[in-house]
Amino acid sequence: MDQQSGNRDEIRDFLASRRAKITPAQVGLPPGGRRRVAGLRREEVAALAGVSTEWYTRLEKGHIGGVSDDVLDAVARALRLDDDERTYLFDLARSARPASRTPSRRRDADVPPPVRWLLDSMTMSSAFVRNGRTDVVASNALARALYAPMFASTTVDRRGRPNITRYIFLDPGAHDFFVDWDAAGNATAALLRAEAGREPYDRALRALIGELCTLSPEFRDRWAAHDVLVRHNGIKRLQHPDVGHLELTFQSLDLPLSPRAVHDLVTYTAEPGTASEERLKLLASWAATRPPTTEPAHDSP
Repeated sequence: MDQQSGNRDEIRDFLASRRAKITPAQVGLPPGGRRRVAGLRREEVAALAGVSTEWYTRLEKGHIGGVSDDVLDAVARALRLDDDERTYLFDLARSARPASRTPSRRRDADVPPPVRWLLDSMTMSSAFVRNGRTDVVASNALARALYAPMFASTTVDRRGRPNITRYIFLDPGAHDFFVDWDAAGNATAALLRAEAGREPYDRALRALIGELCTLSPEFRDRWAAHDVLVRHNGIKRLQHPDVGHLELTFQSLDLPLSPRAVHDLVTYTAEPGTASEERLKLLASWAATRPPTTEPAHDSP
């Protein structure tokens, strides 16, 4: 399969999956007679977007590179896309343009010393930097203590660097570590889908997705759903092997380390006065008294 046809497959499957989720009643259309497809027909989406059926059919077959932003907006409204799905659709359109079709082997941006100092200064918050492929490229001591099962997993890469998605889907222990494993799996696969929209020809990303689809039926099912998540914040419940149950609030913030690659600063904190705060403090105390550990190796720009 060539690179361009691969992108067309993603566009086709994404638009068809969103169309299948909408019923005629949701958009004020009569149900009609016997329907051969789940959700809306192509001609119904075309009518809602104000384009011809032939034109929308061509779009859904992946011919999206030359489509204007106004038309993409109309299609997004017709399909009731949320903000993350709309971003993904525009990313697919951008990457379908001829100048964006060159396969790439991106190297990670180096995490500069001030960012590492920031991580190390956050002694009561677990903090790490994650790239768009969900590799953990820098972390503080508490993050390494909190996510000790992931850092010790056989799923780390040859440089000792964890990948969150690989850990969740390829390490059986992740089912015990993440209390809400299904939610963690859904969100992580959706984050990876968003990165695939931004960089569909990134060879390392394609290799990771291929590995996960081959080895994990659970990932394969979620990947086929075409769900997209650009930003992820909320509550994470973990069953830590040393301190037990933890309920933590996590936040993800954009970190502009590179003009091209996406990086997030992810922090985990506990609500003051809770048992989780006491257990997180215990982990922080252990992390502070242990000998300094060497960060997993990372690439230079």
